[in-house]
Amino acid sequence: MKLHPPFFSIGLLSAAMLAYEILLMRLFSIIQWHHFAYMIISLALLGFGASGTFVSILQKSLFRHFSSVFLLNVGLFAVSSVVCFLLAQSVPFNPDEILWDSQQPVRLLVIFLLLTLPFFFAANAIAMTLSYFHDRVARIYAFDLFGAGLGSLSVVALLFVAMPLQALAVIGCIGLLATAVAAWELKVTGRNWVFAVLAMSSAGLIMLDMRSELQLSPYKELSQMLRISGTEIAGEYSSPLGLLSVLHSHIIPLRHAPGLSLNASNEPPAQIGVFTDGGGMTAITRETGNSADYAYLDQITSAAPYHLFQPAHVLVLGAGGGSSILQARYHAVPKIDAVELNPQLIQLLRNDYADFTGDLLGNKNIRLYEGEARGFVADASVQYDLIEVALLDSFAASSAGLYALNESYLYTVEALQDMLKKLQPGGYLAITRWIKLPPRDTLKLFATAVDALKNSGVENPEWQLLFLRSWQTGTLLIKNGTVTATETAALKKFATDRSFDIAWYPGIQSGEVNHYNRLAEPYFYQAAAAILSDERADFLDRYKFSLQPATDDRPYFFHFFKWSVLPEIFSLREKGGLPLLEGGYLVLIATLVQALIASVILILLPLFVTSKEKRLSSSVSNSRVVLYFLSIGLAFLFIEIAFIQKFILFLHHPLYAVALVLTAFLIFAGLGSGFSWRLVMRGYYRHAITVSVLGIVVLGLLYMLFIGTLFAQFQSLSITAKIPLTLTMIAPLAFFMGMPFPLALAKLGDIAPNLIPWAWGVNGCASVVSAVLATILAIAVGFNAVIVLALSLYGLAWLSFPEQQAD
Repeated sequence: MKLHPPFFSIGLLSAAMLAYEILLMRLFSIIQWHHFAYMIISLALLGFGASGTFVSILQKSLFRHFSSVFLLNVGLFAVSSVVCFLLAQSVPFNPDEILWDSQQPVRLLVIFLLLTLPFFFAANAIAMTLSYFHDRVARIYAFDLFGAGLGSLSVVALLFVAMPLQALAVIGCIGLLATAVAAWELKVTGRNWVFAVLAMSSAGLIMLDMRSELQLSPYKELSQMLRISGTEIAGEYSSPLGLLSVLHSHIIPLRHAPGLSLNASNEPPAQIGVFTDGGGMTAITRETGNSADYAYLDQITSAAPYHLFQPAHVLVLGAGGGSSILQARYHAVPKIDAVELNPQLIQLLRNDYADFTGDLLGNKNIRLYEGEARGFVADASVQYDLIEVALLDSFAASSAGLYALNESYLYTVEALQDMLKKLQPGGYLAITRWIKLPPRDTLKLFATAVDALKNSGVENPEWQLLFLRSWQTGTLLIKNGTVTATETAALKKFATDRSFDIAWYPGIQSGEVNHYNRLAEPYFYQAAAAILSDERADFLDRYKFSLQPATDDRPYFFHFFKWSVLPEIFSLREKGGLPLLEGGYLVLIATLVQALIASVILILLPLFVTSKEKRLSSSVSNSRVVLYFLSIGLAFLFIEIAFIQKFILFLHHPLYAVALVLTAFLIFAGLGSGFSWRLVMRGYYRHAITVSVLGIVVLGLLYMLFIGTLFAQFQSLSITAKIPLTLTMIAPLAFFMGMPFPLALAKLGDIAPNLIPWAWGVNGCASVVSAVLATILAIAVGFNAVIVLALSLYGLAWLSFPEQQAD
């Protein structure tokens, strides 16, 4: 009986697989940290590459039993997607100890390989189908990409209605549904038995999921808090933006006031902790009706601007649990605007804890907006007296360098310029950050402010800056105008009364610094003076951490790692050298190394040791095949990763950007693949690849030049409006990018079909490396440089397109 390609099961399988990939990013953000997203992308692609090798080596055996092997692999994906994650989260991996404990790299590798398995099984099914039905490769590839695109978008909607582990079970069941559809499409004998087994497997996955729970790293803030007697999680609220955990402490009262002066005589009222993904705690504070109970808010560094002048209109960026709003209210600000990204946190304040806060948001002079800080500022039509960027991230994770790979468009030079434009003359921008030793992000913030002022046309930025610190927090004040002697005197009094140290004000002298929270040297003052001097470049080069200001092209504000310091870190690994370590970046490097090793061992090496008949062909240049699929494997992911990062600025959250950008690229690349089939049927291989590459290069350059302008034009739109706009912006480029891979596969199907698995494996190997390498390159040289490199690789692919050799 002649088999027909299992188009619909391929589409369902691809949808489940991409949904699983994105869900893993969400899950690892909860149980570990955000930077594991890059590992997830790499291990998914490793599974694809390894599958190409597997199919290449066992091609004849697999084809003899195509239907049963296809069903087996789809079913194994479904089951392993749940089981492998539950096993992986039980591995006791701590990224902080990756240089200290020799077991940590091994544990990382175990997690890496465990989570590769589901992608390996899914990719086996797809690779087999492409090879077996090589005359229908473009249409199969189109179903694959279209299904994957729908899956990446659907998982975002799923996360609005389901908890993360429930979503995992749903994806496993979709994998089982794909198996059932495959049994129907392939007309497998005994289908009723297959359906019965699948139904029982679905019940088993659901029961296993119901009996499981997320195992947070013991080093996350929520895990630490739950060790305190009397603490409990009172509620959890999930969305694509994060898992909110509300914590009550019944025995030991929660008291959250970062950097509170050691001179303070009163403590905060009762508070409730709210954690996002197990970290980044913010506090919801009880309303007592007594203004004096909130005097503690005047004993932290962020209160400084209220002692320099009386602002009439304040904007709080990052409302969190409302502490900054309370601080502005305590200082009798007549009009307070605040912005918060997570709608579930807003609902907690408006509804669930409205009585607890005395209906804080019901106050007529307080307005809380749902939105992203950068977009809100860009769209604001009013000028503010004070803009405050609240302190909401985790001190523990920040100190460990675990935010090193977090893209933050809030602390870039361009972001600060946008905020300064929204200040009234004489107004202040106040940004509070954690104090870490050795000093890092406060110094980087200072350097960023200097560049923002210079780019705004300020010739002497030193006259518009103030910086003070407590034992735990530091606040940078940037004035829209020159700081006056009266303001300087007020700042000195404020700092002296609270035992805070001033590190910079116009005309500061070395004898005025480092008096209260004393360090071995006045590092903060010395650094500020150096950054403002002609010796800035030399200072930044010599400093042990990278303090180069973040930009929208390189938005890694929390990246401080320098390779030159690595030997010193390693030598101090048993002598308290942890403060020098940027753990997140090292996890990325470790992932790249493991991806390289694993891809060579699991993809390239097995292909090389197979017989020459399987991997060599006299009808086509093998070096051209390798170069072509290597180039497009690197280039496609380079552009995709760069666009994901760029669209975080537009869509305001990494998960939205990942899901929507992947959806756009996959769906429209699928359409491009389908269109390429028409050209293949007419034999227009060379014309088709020329048009495709030309379209990619021209559109890529246009996007690189004008995408910032497009973002600025539509930044203020709601996320609902931005979804179709994002798809529309990416569609033309993605359409052309969907053509090179199936065109070359179709050509190989005509002249050397035995090389299709080999090409799949080489492409997979390149893709494994490119996902991580793109981020490393972006940190070093910026996203635009990554895009230019990708366009060059597409040009190289055009030159090496597989052609039949003359006899």
